[in-house]
Amino acid sequence: MKPAVLIKGLALSALCAAAVAQTMPPGFGPNPTLPAPEEQLIPTVNVAKAQPWPKGTRPVAAAGLAINAYAGGLDHPRWLYVLPNGDVLVAETNKPPKKEEHKPDGVVKKIKGAVMAQQQKKAGAGVPSANRITLLRGIGPNGQATSRTVFLDGLTSPFGMALVGNELFIANADALVKFPYKEGDTRITAKATKVADLPAGMNHHWTKGLVASPDGSKLYVSVGSNSNVGENGMDKEEGRAAIWEFDRASGKGRVFAGGLRNPVGMAFHPESKVLWTSVNERDELGDNLVPDYMTSVKDGGFYGWPYSYYGQIVDTRPQPPRPDLVAKAIKPDYALGAHTASLGLAFYDGNLMPQFKNGALVGQHGSWNRKPHSGYKLIYVPFAGGMPNGPPQDIVTGFLSKDERAYGRPVGVAIDKTGAILFADDVGNIVWRITPAGAPAAAPAAMAPATAARK
Repeated sequence: MKPAVLIKGLALSALCAAAVAQTMPPGFGPNPTLPAPEEQLIPTVNVAKAQPWPKGTRPVAAAGLAINAYAGGLDHPRWLYVLPNGDVLVAETNKPPKKEEHKPDGVVKKIKGAVMAQQQKKAGAGVPSANRITLLRGIGPNGQATSRTVFLDGLTSPFGMALVGNELFIANADALVKFPYKEGDTRITAKATKVADLPAGMNHHWTKGLVASPDGSKLYVSVGSNSNVGENGMDKEEGRAAIWEFDRASGKGRVFAGGLRNPVGMAFHPESKVLWTSVNERDELGDNLVPDYMTSVKDGGFYGWPYSYYGQIVDTRPQPPRPDLVAKAIKPDYALGAHTASLGLAFYDGNLMPQFKNGALVGQHGSWNRKPHSGYKLIYVPFAGGMPNGPPQDIVTGFLSKDERAYGRPVGVAIDKTGAILFADDVGNIVWRITPAGAPAAAPAAMAPATAARK
C-alpha cells in the first residue's frame, strides 16, 4: 500500500472512531471519558422521593412499543425468573434487618449510616422484606397475569433464581438453597436444602444474583462488597465483591472473578455463551465517577475494586495500596453511566421483537447521590459478534415526574415465553410487560400456560 493511501486510510479510521465516540452519552460505552475525581467525605444526596404511580399513568415506551402492567400490588418486587412453562417468578424482597453487632463504629460512619437509612426510606427502599417468591401465570386479554400464587415464603431476602432439571435454586442473602420442583407447581412447601453458605454478615450489599451455566453443571452467584471502598477493613470483604462458581453436583465453590464492587445481574450471552454481569461502582468521587458497567467475566479475572477503577485508574483511598493488584485489573467492556444503579441484565433471545435480538437489556434503578439524576430507565445496548456494538437506546422512560419524584424504579429484567420483555418496578410495586405496539395483549393460546387456581 502506498504511504499516502495508508495515511488517508488511517485518518478515515480515526474520523470514524471519533464519530462513534461522539454518539455515546457521557459516561457510556467501551471507552468513556472520565473526569478527575472529586473526593467527598459525605456523598451528594439527591434522592427522588418515591410516590405511587398516579391513576391512569404508566412509564413511557419507545416508539413502536407498548407497555402494560402485567401484575400490580406486589411487595417490593426486585427480581424475575421465567420458568420453562411460561410461569413467572417474582422475588418480593428487601435487605435483611441489621443486627446490633453490625452497627457502624466511628462518628463519620454513624453519620453516613444514618443518612443512608433516611434516604433509602425516602426512596422507597426502607420497607421490610416480604421474603417471598410469587408465581404469576398466564396472560389475559388485558395483558395481565390470569393468576397469582405464593410460590415460596419464609425465605431470607431471596433474590436470584435458577431452575436446573427438577431442582429450583434460590440465592438467599446468606445461603444458596434448593427445592424440588415439577412443572406446573404453583406452591412449594418442601423444606429448603442448603447447597452452600454465602458471605453475609454486615451486608452493605445484600443481593445475591444467580445464574446457571448453559449446561447446568455450574451455578454462579454474585456477591457485593461490604463497603464503598474497603473502609470497614478488607478482612470484612473476604469472599465478597466477587462472582462465585459452585459445582451443582457437589456444592463446592470457588471465587470465579473478583474486584467487582457490586455485581448484580448476570446472564450468558446467547451466541458466545460467555458470562456477563452488571456492576454498581463506588461513590464519593463526584457526580460523574465512577460509571457503572457491564462486562464479560473472565475466569480468575480481577476488575480493580477497591484499589482501582475502570481498569487501572488508581483510587488512593484504600490503604495500604496494592499496585500488584492494580497491575492486573481488567478494564470493563461497557460503561453504563455514573450512579445509574444498573441492576437488571438480560439478553434478548426471543423472536417477538427481532430488533433487540442478542442485545442487552439493562434495568437502571436510578441514582440517589447525583445531580442531576441518572438512570431511572430501561435501556438496550446492541451487540454484534458477542460484544457491545453501539450507543445505548432508551426503551422505557418516564419514571421521574417533572418535580423529580420517582413513580417507579426498574430492577430485574426477563424475557417471557412469548418474547415480551418483563421488568420489575420496586417503587411502583408492579411487573411491567413490553410488547410491539398494536400486538394483542394476550399470548397465543398455544403459548399460554394452563390455568391455575387463584391466590
